[in-house]
Amino acid sequence: MATATSPSAKKPPLSNRQKLLYGLVAFLALALLWLMFNFASIKAEAKAGAAYGAHVGCSCRYVEGRSLGSCESDFEDGMALVSISDDDANKRVTASVPFLAHAVAERRGAFGCVQLNEKEIEALD
Repeated sequence: MATATSPSAKKPPLSNRQKLLYGLVAFLALALLWLMFNFASIKAEAKAGAAYGAHVGCSCRYVEGRSLGSCESDFEDGMALVSISDDDANKRVTASVPFLAHAVAERRGAFGCVQLNEKEIEALD
């Protein structure tokens, strides 16, 4: 039987540091869960952005004859993560989104710029 003189079994309140740590862990868990459910969509958008960037960059560079730096101004809003580089000898532009996707477009005479498929890209390496 409990009396007024018996010791209480209450836990001490959490410190601000512990509250911050628990909040940070909860936030990271939610962010990871969101990323797991949306990764396929994020990867697909990155692949589409890289393909678009390669094609626009190739057309700008090797059809219009502009510098590669000016070609990035042709990108749509939201393509800040897409970077492009060119291979002047082969008339190719490679676009990539770090860690997610890359694409290559090549100037092929009268056909203009053509996207290379995965097999053709692997043969380049």
